[in-house]
Amino acid sequence: MSTPTRPSTPGFPAGLDPRGEWALLLLSAASGAADAFVFICVGQVFAGVMTGNLVLLGASAAGGGEQGVALRVITALVAYGIGVMCGAWMNEHLRWSLPVMLLVEVALLAAGAVLWALELITSDVDRLGLLVLIAVAMGIQGRIRATPTNYFTGTLTALVGRAALRSWERGDRWVAGRLSAVVVGAAVTALTVRRWPDAAALVAVVPAAGALLVELLRRRPTGD
Repeated sequence: MSTPTRPSTPGFPAGLDPRGEWALLLLSAASGAADAFVFICVGQVFAGVMTGNLVLLGASAAGGGEQGVALRVITALVAYGIGVMCGAWMNEHLRWSLPVMLLVEVALLAAGAVLWALELITSDVDRLGLLVLIAVAMGIQGRIRATPTNYFTGTLTALVGRAALRSWERGDRWVAGRLSAVVVGAAVTALTVRRWPDAAALVAVVPAAGALLVELLRRRPTGD
């Protein structure tokens, strides 16, 4: 009899744990916030949406886009890849728990938020360093979750397809919620950039920390 293989990434059972779904929703909001912050404040690229970055890279190669965008895109792609590798290593080799891996992500996002709030990001080199921190965090998030929380084209396609066929699934309300959370996270970040610019990078930290808290509560042993 064959031995079941261990899944490469942690995921949720088909029964849908509401607390787990809340964690996914919060991570989706963090993704939207991180991408909006990087796009607005760091330089017209994305921290987690690598499809968009590849499009920007192609446009830049053909002479489109603003000056210097190719370097930022390549930096984001490499940093995101490093985050994915770190997530895979922490999961498969170190066997770290999901909360510990989320803690690493939150720490990276928080470090970026502190640097931004203290106005220590003053040059193009500094902005590249900030981009690396956030993109690595998004790479870790993208790797440790079986359900996507920072790229949503496939999610939207599947949801709309099921809507067209009227073949709704039990968790589709949560799927729609994750799509909405991305928009909300980006909108809150854009508003914060206008009104409290020093706190703009903090917006992504809050929902990511919330997801970490939810995951810790999920794993807390319950008394008899």
